[in-house]
Amino acid sequence: MKCKKNLGKHVFGALALLLVPALAFAHPGHDESGLMAGISHPLGGVDHLLAMIAVGLWAAQQKGAARWALPCTFVAAMLIGGLLGFEGLELPALESGIAASVFALGLAVALAVRPPLFVAVAATALFAIFHGVAHGLELPEMSSPWGYALGFIGATAALHAAGYAVVRLLPAAAAPVVRIAGAMSAATGVWLFAG
Repeated sequence: MKCKKNLGKHVFGALALLLVPALAFAHPGHDESGLMAGISHPLGGVDHLLAMIAVGLWAAQQKGAARWALPCTFVAAMLIGGLLGFEGLELPALESGIAASVFALGLAVALAVRPPLFVAVAATALFAIFHGVAHGLELPEMSSPWGYALGFIGATAALHAAGYAVVRLLPAAAAPVVRIAGAMSAATGVWLFAG
């Protein structure tokens, strides 16, 4: 039990360091690398934030290889989508695809579904492509796409880890709370469709 408590402290400490705002740096606004813009993008929109935390929550509800396959798939597919977005690819219904990801991933957490691995991986990859393209299309002027990509990948991995840690470190009695959070995320996805 002590190991789990220490792990939780380390995970949350690392997340806190990763998520330090740009104002904490000596010269804010001069990040030509795009790293800080990349870190802040997934944190700045409720759609990205909820979907990425949901991936971590859902992965932690799984068994076996799915526990690591879902977050890794999301990050890899999101990077591919980001590269496509950097090149100017615009997916039809991009915002609807992102809203669908918030809804579906939230619902998966709420219902604690455990589909076959290939189904879970395929759905995760599809949703990640939408998020990646959105990140890539929003590359700030004068930013390096690679610094920006590194930032949004790091922030995404941290959000996945936070979701995963919540499920794995909390007692089993907290499972209903996680499922309620998933339902709230799904409801937000419906709201995003309407907006």
